[in-house]
Amino acid sequence: MRLRVEFTTEPFDLDEAPAHALVAREVVEGADLDAVDVGPFGNTVEGGADAVLGAVDALLRKTLEAGATRISLQVNVLGEGE
Repeated sequence: MRLRVEFTTEPFDLDEAPAHALVAREVVEGADLDAVDVGPFGNTVEGGADAVLGAVDALLRKTLEAGATRISLQVNVLGEGE
């Protein structure tokens, strides 16, 4: 099974990336994922279910430890060819 996760961490800071946002980037870029798109207002990752779910677990734990007060995420199951 392949999954796509879209997520954001808060609070936002438009002047400088907060620590939790930098940690989120490190987690997803270091995971064994097929696609990673990191942006200022949202992030998307794709890959096999085990890799994505492992990355989400690490993302939640590490960004909360780094000061995130809210993490929003959406998980989609991808069909073949997506």
